[in-house]
Amino acid sequence: MNDSFAISVKGLIKRYPQVRGYRELLLHPLRRKMVTALDGVDLDVDQGRCFCILGPNGAGKTTLIKILSTLVIPDGGVARVNGFDVAREADRIKGSIGYAIGEERSFYWRLTGRQNLEFFGALNDLPSSGLSGRIDGILRLTGLEEAGDRRFNTYSTGMKQMMSFARALLTDARILFVDEPTRSLDPRSAARIRRFLREELVDKDGLTVFWATHNLSEAAEVAHSLAILDKGKIQVRGTPPELTDGGRISLREVYDRAVVSGEEDGTEGEGR
Repeated sequence: MNDSFAISVKGLIKRYPQVRGYRELLLHPLRRKMVTALDGVDLDVDQGRCFCILGPNGAGKTTLIKILSTLVIPDGGVARVNGFDVAREADRIKGSIGYAIGEERSFYWRLTGRQNLEFFGALNDLPSSGLSGRIDGILRLTGLEEAGDRRFNTYSTGMKQMMSFARALLTDARILFVDEPTRSLDPRSAARIRRFLREELVDKDGLTVFWATHNLSEAAEVAHSLAILDKGKIQVRGTPPELTDGGRISLREVYDRAVVSGEEDGTEGEGR
């Protein structure tokens, strides 16, 4: 594996126990069935690039992000993030990545945006001496400077999503993992999120953004390169011009050919 990549994955495997009904549990209490979420995934992501992962619900996108974010341990294969092994060197990875899932329930609604960031900064053992200045800079970067002293429960959906990026950037992350960041946003807010991630973080600041999305036009707009994941396997990967033959075919056609399940793309996130 080449440690010059921001992310390098080889033969990654992850299986989960299958959820069983009461009848099956009673009849076969010791039987254990497994579902394969990732089935030998190979993937390399260049530093300072925006990479999009596409696929239907249940394809394995969220599982892949959780493994790369050190939230889930793989069952097989190797994954390296910033040159470190996710299974053996998780502590060295955590300080150099951010994970933005847009989960509003993880914020404290009665606290201000600034107070939320102070709390999460303390959880990440960030030095208190420089934390206030760092939060000021992050609020400016995310366009939340004026809203920083307002309670979180007064924020719009788009502002709450930007706050998830602010929290992810507290650790001076060089890789940012985002899972459906524009889901449920109005077109203007979604466009702002896309510009922020691609233009501000990737093009200007040189971060790597690993972006899971169902939105084909979004991926075509922001991705330097992308991969389509289905049934736990990478079906195709490349740059948008490579995959669309320089625009001769649409990304939708590429997607429909790659997704062997034949399921239609949805807008909801996946459990795995």
